[in-house]
Order: sequence, then C-alpha cells, then structure tokens
Amino acid sequence: MDNEVQSVAQNLAITLEEHWMLFIDHVPSIGLAILIVAIGMLISSKVSALLRKAIAQKVEDTIMINFLGKAIKILLLGLFIMYALQVAGLDGIATGILTAAGASAVIIGFAFRDIGENFISGIILSFNRPFNVDETVSIGDIFGKVKNIEFRYTKLKTFDGRDVYIPNSDVIKKPVYNYTEDGYFRFDFLVGIAYEDDIDIAQELIMKVVNNTSGVYEDEMHHNFIITEELAVNTVNFKVSFWVKTFEYGKEALMIKGKVVTAVKNALVKEGFNLPANIQELKLYGDQEEFPVRVQQ
Repeated sequence: MDNEVQSVAQNLAITLEEHWMLFIDHVPSIGLAILIVAIGMLISSKVSALLRKAIAQKVEDTIMINFLGKAIKILLLGLFIMYALQVAGLDGIATGILTAAGASAVIIGFAFRDIGENFISGIILSFNRPFNVDETVSIGDIFGKVKNIEFRYTKLKTFDGRDVYIPNSDVIKKPVYNYTEDGYFRFDFLVGIAYEDDIDIAQELIMKVVNNTSGVYEDEMHHNFIITEELAVNTVNFKVSFWVKTFEYGKEALMIKGKVVTAVKNALVKEGFNLPANIQELKLYGDQEEFPVRVQQ
C-alpha cells in the first residue's frame, strides 16, 4: 500500500515537473502575447480615433461616428487577441474559441435574444434613425433629449434631470415623436371669455397679442391661429395655437409660451373682457331654509 502511494506521488511530481518545464519554455511566447495584446489595445484606440476624425470631416453625425469608432476598436482588438493566442502557442484555444462561437451561435442567440436584438437595432439606428443627438423626442412614455446611442440602448435625459436608458429594440418598435427635427414646435392653450363678450373682437385682440410676442414665429408653412373650441358651462373657450422656432424644447420654448399666456390674459383684462371662474351649484337639503354663508363687501 505504501509502495502504491509512493508511486502515485512520484508520478504526480513528474507530471507537475513536466508541466512546469513546459510552462517555462512558453514564458517568452506568453510574455510576447501579452505585449501583443497591450500593443493591440493601443493601436486599436489610435486607429479608432483617427477614423473618427476622418469620418467627422465628411459626415456631421455624432452618433454614427461614435458607433463606427467603437465597432472598429472592438474588431481590431479581437484580431490582436486571436493573434496573441497563436503566438503563445495556444492555437487550440484560438481555434476552439472560433469553433465554439460558430457551434453555439444558435444557442447563444436564443439565450441572449434580447441582447442580440438590441445590438442589431443599435446598428439600424446608427445608419437610419428618426433623431440625432440633442434632439427632443418622446419614445413610449419617456420624454427627453437624446444624449447617445450605444450598442444596446439609447440614452435620454429627461427635463427633470433623470437619465433613461431605453433598449434599442424598443426604439425600433415604438412610435418616436421628434419635437425638434426641423426646429419648429407648436404650442396650444385654452382661454375663455364670458358669453356677453364679443367673440370676434376678442379673437382679433388675442391674435394681435400672440403675433407681437417676442419669440413667436410664423411663415407660409407655419400659421398661428385661433378657433372657438367649445361653449362651456360659463365661458366661450378659444384654442390658441402658435409656433416657436427653436431646437431647444425646454426652458426657452416654455418661457415663450408663458409670455404669450400672460400677455393674452393682461390684454383681455385691460380691454374689459370678463374671464369668468367656474360656476358652483349650491343645494339645500332636508329642513335647510337658507345657505350658511355670508357675503362681505
């Protein structure tokens, strides 16, 4: 029994020694492989940066430039890693990686279907998309400014300061509302006057105020207008629509709307138009004979 244990120990020692000597023999090639990977990282970064600059001179598209730059960097780095494995004498591992990647493509496709779908969607969005960086969009129920498109997601910055990462597949599938693609946006608001007031004079006054407000825009394609929206319980309501020319759907555009609403209200009051409040109905119940309220002058 002792002889068997001793024999196993000797065989194990011999095996370890052989593997150690084999490792020592491969140390130079392993070191060279590590150096190749390091050089590959440096070269891929430099080439990616140079290509970004070259593309930027011909294409003013930040998203496409970033996407292509990252794709080229990953591709070059992958080639350097495969070459480093061969230099290190690990051809079998390199071949195995390629073989496994091909053989397991279907399995990986099912296991990481969402990742693959988002990746393909990211490629589509980079070359054919409904928005650019810094444009204001609404995707589903998310409203904000586009900051970037990555391989798997699109990043939006909402106007209340939140960063939202939307899967690219959702961007492809859901309706996308672009508020600033051409630089024009229309605002609408309601204003009501009393029934005894003159509708035509009120509309003329409102449109004059709107068109004279700084920041409001109008041309042959973009018309400001006002319509009688409804005959409400105690007011005649107008819908006022006007355009602003701005790529910044945020503070600037909202401030213009605020100025328009304020100017319309002040002008109507100044010209003697009534802006009735909501009418409240009071009822007496049971043995009540009078309202428990008192009017003070």
